[in-house]
Amino acid sequence: MAAAGEEKKALQKSYSFDNVSFSQVDLHEVDIKYIGAIQKAMTTLSAELANDMAVFTADDMAKTVKQAGPRSLIQSGAMDTLKKLLADPATKQNAHTVIASLATTCNTLAEPLIVPLLPELLKDVAHKKAEIRTTAEGAIRDICENICPWGCRPILRMLYEGVKETKWQVKAVACKSIGSIAEKMPEAFARCLPEAMPVVSEAMWDTKADVKNAAADCMAKCCDAVSNRDIKPFVPALISAIKNPDEVSETVHKLSSTVFVQSVDSPALAITVPILLRGCQEKKTEIKRKVAVIVDNMSKLIDEPKEAKPFLPALMPEIERLAKEISDPEARTVCNKALKTLTNIQTAIAENEAAKAMPPDVCLAAILEVASATTPNAPMSDPTFSAFIEYIASTISSMINDLFFDEFEWKFVAVCPFLAPFMAESDATALCQTLLTRCFKEAMPKDVAEDDDDEGEDLCNCEFSLGYGAKILLNNTRLHLKRGMRYGVCGYNGCGKSTLMRAIANGQVDNFPPPDVLKTVYVEHDIQSDQAEMTIVDYVCAMVPDVDRNVIEQKLDEFGFVDDQAAPAWRKGNVSGLSGGWKMKLALCRAILMNADILLLDEPTNHLDVKNVAWLENFLISQTKVTSLIITHDSGFLDRVVTHIIHYEDNRKLKNYKGNLSAFVKRVPRAKTYYELSDENISFTFPEPGLLDGIKSKGKAIIKMENCTYTYPGRDKPTVRNVTLQASLSSRVAVVGPNGAGKSTIIKMFCAESKPQAGTVWRHQNMRIAYVAQHAFHHVENHLDKTPNEYIQWRYSSGEDREALEQDGKKVTKEEEDNMQKVHTVRNEDGTVEKKIIEALRSRRKAKRTYEYEVKWLNKSEEHNTWIEREKLEEMGWAKMVQRLDQQEALRLGLAQRPLTTKFVEKQLVDMGLEAEFATHSRIRGLSGGQKVKVVIAGAMWNNPHILVMDEPTNYLDRDSLGALAGAIRKYGGGVVLISHNREFTEALCPERWVVEDGMLKREGDVAADEKIDLDANQAPDEVTDSLGNVIKVKKEKKLTARELKKIEKKKAERRKAGLPSDSDED
Repeated sequence: MAAAGEEKKALQKSYSFDNVSFSQVDLHEVDIKYIGAIQKAMTTLSAELANDMAVFTADDMAKTVKQAGPRSLIQSGAMDTLKKLLADPATKQNAHTVIASLATTCNTLAEPLIVPLLPELLKDVAHKKAEIRTTAEGAIRDICENICPWGCRPILRMLYEGVKETKWQVKAVACKSIGSIAEKMPEAFARCLPEAMPVVSEAMWDTKADVKNAAADCMAKCCDAVSNRDIKPFVPALISAIKNPDEVSETVHKLSSTVFVQSVDSPALAITVPILLRGCQEKKTEIKRKVAVIVDNMSKLIDEPKEAKPFLPALMPEIERLAKEISDPEARTVCNKALKTLTNIQTAIAENEAAKAMPPDVCLAAILEVASATTPNAPMSDPTFSAFIEYIASTISSMINDLFFDEFEWKFVAVCPFLAPFMAESDATALCQTLLTRCFKEAMPKDVAEDDDDEGEDLCNCEFSLGYGAKILLNNTRLHLKRGMRYGVCGYNGCGKSTLMRAIANGQVDNFPPPDVLKTVYVEHDIQSDQAEMTIVDYVCAMVPDVDRNVIEQKLDEFGFVDDQAAPAWRKGNVSGLSGGWKMKLALCRAILMNADILLLDEPTNHLDVKNVAWLENFLISQTKVTSLIITHDSGFLDRVVTHIIHYEDNRKLKNYKGNLSAFVKRVPRAKTYYELSDENISFTFPEPGLLDGIKSKGKAIIKMENCTYTYPGRDKPTVRNVTLQASLSSRVAVVGPNGAGKSTIIKMFCAESKPQAGTVWRHQNMRIAYVAQHAFHHVENHLDKTPNEYIQWRYSSGEDREALEQDGKKVTKEEEDNMQKVHTVRNEDGTVEKKIIEALRSRRKAKRTYEYEVKWLNKSEEHNTWIEREKLEEMGWAKMVQRLDQQEALRLGLAQRPLTTKFVEKQLVDMGLEAEFATHSRIRGLSGGQKVKVVIAGAMWNNPHILVMDEPTNYLDRDSLGALAGAIRKYGGGVVLISHNREFTEALCPERWVVEDGMLKREGDVAADEKIDLDANQAPDEVTDSLGNVIKVKKEKKLTARELKKIEKKKAERRKAGLPSDSDED
């Protein structure tokens, strides 16, 4: 049984009973010859003896005890005599000599009987006679060097009391003894370090030089017991800083430059927290900020929250104080980040069912019950046996409180050696194993014990670390998988879920079974472009070349790929013609044909409608011999499918939780965000869209489609027909329907990516639309080596949205280009008629009921430009160029509020939940799926759109990010149209639904409430800041009175009458 909360490590030492003698028969009475020899020795030692004679007699008696067993000390009365010798000043030295001999010769045979004498020995260290002081110190040293390592905590507590004594000799020897235990048994002592550090560090400030030196030497040995390799190099500096407060700031500097990768436990915290607390009192903000950084980094590497529990009461108030008092806003942010991490640890401690402490008396009761059940012949009434099991109870109580349940240490070190004098080896080991199992189940929370004891065939149980670039994703963690189980992998966006799956698929995970032992298949429904035009049968044959074609066709038939051209999945049809649901079925069919032991499914429900999601659930549950590892943000899917949750913990570890998502949330309540669309943890901010001419209320339509029909090239039947809809600034619309119903086709017409063959689409000329496609990654797939910041700057650097220009609906066809080159008969202002060809459109101005466009004529100078109405230009074949100029003007209005600089783009990305480190300093190629979606949304929103259209926005976003997206949509001042199969998401946001079935659209639900637009709220700010930080005052137009407006209209009329332009600069 592994230690709870720790990864099971390879044994560092061999274990055996070579030096332990088990009793073959139960001898309640010791041989009389041994009793006589011991009594004779004790009688001799009761008189004053020369030191050499005392040592010889004591050593001889100890050898007799080793032969006779520990009962001989009780039955001979030697222990009672020893206590009398210890109390008499004349025989104290002899008593010390006996104790030392028993400690070194008999070890575990005498340890439970002589350890209780330690407080008396400590008193003798300060005796007025030097000889007594010397022998007392020697006896203490021999006891401390020969005890059972796991029994050191009770002994250390006796020594702590010695350090607090008033007599300096006792303090010095206690410090030396603590250092001796730390040096001899570092692993066991390290668990006691949180208690030892305050005691020893206080002694380092003692007024007596001998005590200070002993304490300093002890501190060095104590700190050396820490196994954390990140902290070990700084131990001398930490000790020096405790002695010299002036060095605290320099030590904090050194610690802050360390990259912490090792797991942080209570020993590591015990030696760093005192320095961090002192750092909180430093005057310089820089030091306080670095303390917060160190606290945050170390806290994230804590495996078990309980490890930090002793330090939180002192550390949290200090970090909280810094978060409030530091004047630097950026430093306060760092402190708040550290405080949040500590709060998460505190919450985890409070939420998790606490492990039950088992005091020595409870452990003693357990030993007695187990001994009665497993070893009926155990000498229960024997006073020596009682003393020994009391000592075992004290030892294992300490181990249980540390949640240390290592089977070998319990068996070979802590329990069986002390049972050996009273029973056979088989009885002792059986008692120990039963006791260990019982204590583990009683002490550990029920659910943790269930996680650890899960039955079934092991497929994988490996320890590894995982990184991406310079970032550590998982550090010395364990992945434990059983056959036939379904594991949901949960964690925040960017924690490394997909990276882990890719690493497993590519054989890059250390200690993971090789492909010839364990077959893993990465299931994805994205088909490579060079395979998209293959038939379904040929595609599967190419992917699994070792399988016979007839077998493949039979398996395809089982999955619904039939030899029927009218079927939705004709197996002789091209792969590219399949919907998302059928592509997923095809990927699963391929995996089953490859005889996969483990299916790796990354977002398998993306693009699937309700029917196909249900099919996938049933399929996965039916695979009793295949293990599934699933990443999905569909909480309902996880609830219905998985048997376990593998969670990315804050300390870069994986932790298994038995049960589905609901069971996981019950155990870890802070994970309730997997069910809620809450923006408590993360928040997104969308830019406000700005005003539109003539639109004074949010309910007024700014886009309309009437009776629109669209047929894809090469098809006889329209994909969608007679579609009529409208949207406004207040719209919150969910577009729903099965896969292939025509949802995306309607949205492409809505966003002007395609043009209907019948019907009309009207948009407000200045309206801006942001469109996030279903396969969101296609937006950035050609820019993977740019940073997100560089991508957005490239996209808008020309003053237009370059991505929008690439849309098929925006490109000018050859036929349209020929129409634009036609000669037009035009009447000039002087009444003459002339044949001309339009070369370009220069600008736009508002007319009474429409817009007019400045036309540049071919082979004519700019002074011959004329203004033509929109409708006339559309008739002349220039509709797309009119729309392009409209979009340029609309984009110019949207971008006027902020410059396209690194600083402002970074802010936009941060507002969309992408940290500056990823926004400006990391390439898109290295981002997770969720982070890429955030980049795409930030890019689409850069032009301050009036309507946001998102096709399957929930794909790849974790629950926190979904909650943040929902919060941003609720606060957004523009219209929102969502296509999604995630009903939970759409129902929470969208009162109106556009239901698409068989190419027809039906509007359902309630139209969002109309409200007037606050024109003043959308006014430009009085000041703006440029990219260099300069504040620029914005010059605003003066609001004219009715009298002034009337005067201007009169002037315009006079100018028109005189044949002059009516819109002069004077106006």
